[in-house]
Amino acid sequence: MGIIELSRTAPCRAMDGLPDEALVQIAAYFQVLAEPTRLKILNLLRGGERNVGDIALQTGSTSANVSRHLAGLAKHGLVARESRGTSVYYRIADDSVYALCDLVCGSLARQFERSARHHDAFARPVRRAPARR
Repeated sequence: MGIIELSRTAPCRAMDGLPDEALVQIAAYFQVLAEPTRLKILNLLRGGERNVGDIALQTGSTSANVSRHLAGLAKHGLVARESRGTSVYYRIADDSVYALCDLVCGSLARQFERSARHHDAFARPVRRAPARR
């Protein structure tokens, strides 16, 4: 059973009883993911390793900005770096981040679907009685 399937069938108790210090680390992990450019970078790396210049080009960011984001992702163990000559290449260090992102995306898609159905119920044309003469 995959992580996404398991999460639908059983409550997650992994955080039960954790000390505050551990919860701070968990919050920091989520905080590093709470930035659209970092999510773009992770999505690019899903296709394989890339260097900073390529990531910058693909995300429309500067190399300095990408390097800053990659440093944060590396600090939390999400990406690994490897120097090759004058270039530095990055790859995903922890594939489980994709399971987490897929879980969140699926949850949001279900919320949007429910919201759209709710909106559609109120958006139906209202039949008006014919005007009296």
